[in-house]
Amino acid sequence: MAEIPPKPWPTGLVERPEPLVGRVLAPNPSPYTFTGTQTYIVGTGDAVAVIDPGPDEPDHIDAIIAGVGEARIAAIMCTHTHRDHSPAAAPLAQRTGAPIVGCAPLVLEGADPLLDGPRLDESFDTTYAPDRVLEDGEAMTGPGWTLRAVHTPGHTSNHLCFALEETGALFTGDHVMGWSTSVVVPPDGDMGDYMASLEKLYAREDRVYYAAHGAPMEKPRQLVRGMMGHRRQRENQILRLLGEAPRSLPEFIPLMYKGLDPRLDKAAQMSVSAHLIDLERRGMVSRSEETWQTI
Repeated sequence: MAEIPPKPWPTGLVERPEPLVGRVLAPNPSPYTFTGTQTYIVGTGDAVAVIDPGPDEPDHIDAIIAGVGEARIAAIMCTHTHRDHSPAAAPLAQRTGAPIVGCAPLVLEGADPLLDGPRLDESFDTTYAPDRVLEDGEAMTGPGWTLRAVHTPGHTSNHLCFALEETGALFTGDHVMGWSTSVVVPPDGDMGDYMASLEKLYAREDRVYYAAHGAPMEKPRQLVRGMMGHRRQRENQILRLLGEAPRSLPEFIPLMYKGLDPRLDKAAQMSVSAHLIDLERRGMVSRSEETWQTI
C-alpha cells in the first residue's frame, strides 16, 4: 500500500489524463480511499458520461457539474455501491435529469451476519436506485464515446468496470487500483470471484486503467499478473502458517502484515478471512468455531 502523498491534492479541479477523459477528485481522503474518490467525465461533445459520482458532498457535485460545462450528462454510471462511489448519483440526477446506469443494487436481505454493524471498508449505499442495470457486455454510447460494461465481481458482488472502446481505457473502480490492492470483505466480497475477475481482465488488451483511487496504470496486464501472484502468495502463506499450527483469524495478522497501520487491522483480517473462506470451499482448510486448520 502506497503512502498518501502530501497535500495539496487537486480536489475539486478538472484534470484531463487524455482528451476524452476528465477527472475530478472528491474531498474524502482516508486510509481506504487514498487522496479521495476520483470521478471521471467521459466525452467532449454535447453529451458525456459521469463515472463514479462519489460521495454526496455538495462541493464535489458542484465540481462535477462545472467540469461537464454546457454538455448534457447522458448517463451517471456507477461501478459499485460503496458509499464513496454512488451516493452522489441521486442528487446529481435530480439536478441534471440524467439517468443512473451501471451496476445492480446490492441485496443485503438475508445476508451473512458479518454485514451487520459498522463496515470495515466504505459501507454500502443502500439508497442507490439505478434506472438501468448494465449486464456484462452491454454499452452506453454518446458522441465519440462507447462505454462497455465488464462484470468484475469480487471486491463486491455487483462490481463493474467500464471499457472506453475508442481509446482502450478501462475504468476499474476499486477492482484494480494503482496505490493498493483491493479489499475483499466477506460475505459480499468473494476471493474466488475476485481472482476469476482478475483472470478476465488479464485476458483483455486494455491500454490503460483509470481507477477510482490512485494514479493511472499504464502497464495493466503486468499489474494484474502481479496482483494475481500477490494473492497466490498470500494463500500459500496462510497454508504454511496453518501447516505449523491451527490459528484463529487475528493470529494471522502480525505474522503476515509487518508494520501494518493499526487502522487497517480489521481490513487485513477480512482479507485473510476471504482467503480462508475460498480455501474452505476448495476443501483445503476447515474451521472449528474460531480456529482454522488444514485438512
